[in-house]
Amino acid sequence: MFRVPTDVEKEAVWDAYRARRPTRVPLVWGVNARIILLDPALNADGWTFERYFNDPRTMLAVQARFHEYRAATLSQVCDIPAALPEAWTFGVDNQNVYDAAYFGAEVVCRDDQVPITRQPYAMDDVDAFLDRDFSRPLENPWLKSRLEFHARLVREAERFEHLGRAVRVTPFGLGFDGPLTCAASLFGMDGLVLLRADPPKARRLMETITRACIVRNRALADLAGGWRPAERGSLADDSIQLIGTEQYRDLVMPAHALWYDEMSATRPGDRRRSMHLCGDATRHFKTLRDALGVDAFDTGFPVDHGALRRELGPDVEIHGGPRVDVLLQGTPDECAETARRILTSGIMDGGRFVLREGNNLPPGCPMENLRAVYETCLADGRYDV
Repeated sequence: MFRVPTDVEKEAVWDAYRARRPTRVPLVWGVNARIILLDPALNADGWTFERYFNDPRTMLAVQARFHEYRAATLSQVCDIPAALPEAWTFGVDNQNVYDAAYFGAEVVCRDDQVPITRQPYAMDDVDAFLDRDFSRPLENPWLKSRLEFHARLVREAERFEHLGRAVRVTPFGLGFDGPLTCAASLFGMDGLVLLRADPPKARRLMETITRACIVRNRALADLAGGWRPAERGSLADDSIQLIGTEQYRDLVMPAHALWYDEMSATRPGDRRRSMHLCGDATRHFKTLRDALGVDAFDTGFPVDHGALRRELGPDVEIHGGPRVDVLLQGTPDECAETARRILTSGIMDGGRFVLREGNNLPPGCPMENLRAVYETCLADGRYDV
């Protein structure tokens, strides 16, 4: 009979994993507030992303329900704690539209999906974009509006509680989803055509976007108490799945190197850099490991997990697992078999594997499917200790 590990047992699994003496593969599910907003069974209030993005009370209420759902429900099918925190920690959620919105794209909220941005530029706009002054990020209209929203969220949180617990709001900050992904959002296919049509200009576009986001994120960190380089470098750029490795090396990788060097206290030889890459991007992983020192990858699909482990070796951390369509539409037996096939592929060699979905758990996944994966992880994800 399936028994959910206690929080103490789960923490022991994580402690052993971090100490490089793993006893079992840890399992997490990558989720965010869309799991609430886009699932009618969890969104009885009918909240929309439009309202979530613009009403601070709604953002607090949705995040409260989301964190409660993680603790009460998802904790039963993965290695996150079931215990509630002493206080809730919430923040401004911009989903994945923030880079394009910062550079002038219109945010579009739809009823049945996460927010997107509308492409604002084309090939003829590249030169003007490259000539823009990005040195004063706090004057950016979109960023000013989100900072104002953050101030409203902080005020609303002062009189908001959930399950008898107070709420604190984190300082406003942004990540970076990568220069090629941003260029594709801003210029559409023209951003990719530019790589072939005018490589020097494309390389300059990658650098311009990256430098602008470095200036932006440092300015936001200064508002929150002072910028400091991160101990680990982190980056994402899903759109590199659309180009070849030679093109990546020549045109995009210099901007990635710039980001890591400027935003973290790392160099390639340190092996303290991670990258999130959804999609069919694994052909780039060896290059990223060898040239940039990336030692941790968050993968999507398709991924041949065993082949990836053999190529990267035992010391590279890999996060990944069953495709989201299997988890959403498959049977428990199919989900269990998929997880078993991954765990027995050789991916566990070296003890640097974290099982999760590939990539980002969709709303409405049957709980029995997630439980089947967890049961398989508990049985087949064990190391000899």
